Amino acid sequence: MLKQPMWVASGFYSHHHCHFRNPSKLPPKPTPTAVAMSASHQNKQSHHSETTPTVTENFPIPLSPQLPLISKQIELNRATIATSNSELFTLSKNHIIYEDEFLLAVNKPQGIYCDNVLTSLQSQNSVTAELHLANRLDRDTSGVMLITKSHKVASKLVKAFTDHKVKKTYIALCTGVVPDWKTITVRSGHGRSKFGAWRVYGFSDAGRGLPGGSVVREMETSFEVLSVNGKGSFREVAELGFEGSSLVVVEEKAVKIDGGDDRNEIVVRAYPRSGRTHQIRLHCQYLGISIIGDVKYEGVYEWNGVIHDGHHLHAETLSFDHPVTGVHVMLHAPLPQWANQALQLQP
Repeated sequence: MLKQPMWVASGFYSHHHCHFRNPSKLPPKPTPTAVAMSASHQNKQSHHSETTPTVTENFPIPLSPQLPLISKQIELNRATIATSNSELFTLSKNHIIYEDEFLLAVNKPQGIYCDNVLTSLQSQNSVTAELHLANRLDRDTSGVMLITKSHKVASKLVKAFTDHKVKKTYIALCTGVVPDWKTITVRSGHGRSKFGAWRVYGFSDAGRGLPGGSVVREMETSFEVLSVNGKGSFREVAELGFEGSSLVVVEEKAVKIDGGDDRNEIVVRAYPRSGRTHQIRLHCQYLGISIIGDVKYEGVYEWNGVIHDGHHLHAETLSFDHPVTGVHVMLHAPLPQWANQALQLQP
């Protein structure tokens, strides 16, 4: 079995000691200007241009590990299989969880590309030709995918996503040391390293240039623990957030700790406050609870004698005000089998 290293954050701010070292208190809603800058960023009085970093600039240093070598071949194999399966995929009524004259929501299966879902829908003569993906999910992420039926509705939803008026929750099955927090919020930077991989950066590095001309952007995710080793309870989604959630502002590398029991199976619900690529997967890795099957971000490939063909992350809910009627809509995708088993729920 591939062991997942246990990581905890060292030297960043936290409202709660968790597994984190050298904690210090923060005000309830810190601002970027109140956060201490990382070592690579200290003593700079201003940021360089976001789009034209100079040769003399010291680029921000990624704070999460590089992609494990084993992930490259596994990901290639998964992509090959997913391409074949996606080309054969046919959307059925069983996949549809909501539909009206403006919108269609489907429960995307694991291992299927979003574009193939749309292609399958477009091939059915009963639907309009102006279909657009309102949100995208990673290949191995299952769950709620929203599709609009006109250009006008699509533009309204794009604005709603941009303005952070669309709320999302995900369920993730992880392994690692049992968290000593019930809820937590993680704020960090997000960007591509020089090798093209998505990595966690310091929160105060947001806006700084990266190799290739991109910039570090802010990302924030809240988490709640639902179950540990099958013990816990499934709770309804808290759309308004958490009361008294611990806050972590990431500024330094996660540090591996030895001696912790990493054989625990942990189910968390994630509330992404931003929409960065691989955001939940990156923050789970940073917290030391990588998602099972997520080989890019140190998740185990084999678990309890079973080989996992993809990561266990499910887009559980999507909530928003309807772009035409204004009525509040909350879409639920049925939990996959792995989530029901881990939470000991009846499917």
